[in-house]
Amino acid sequence: MSLTLGILSIVIPFIGLILGIIGVVLSRIATKEIAKRNENGKGLAIFGLICNVIGIIIQAFAVFSIIAFYSLTIVS
Repeated sequence: MSLTLGILSIVIPFIGLILGIIGVVLSRIATKEIAKRNENGKGLAIFGLICNVIGIIIQAFAVFSIIAFYSLTIVS
């Protein structure tokens, strides 16, 4: 689930920021559960966390860029 949300957070504009945050939380929960139960899938949980963090960074940059663009064009 975390990996899916990570990929969607990279691909879907604006909503991806929210999906990325939810994905980070789910990835941390999954990592703890995998370690607790000694199961497989730790690599997928970590890769999901990485995708979510990248998605959050991309989406935050996009939002800040749009805000900066409109603030510069309105003032001029």
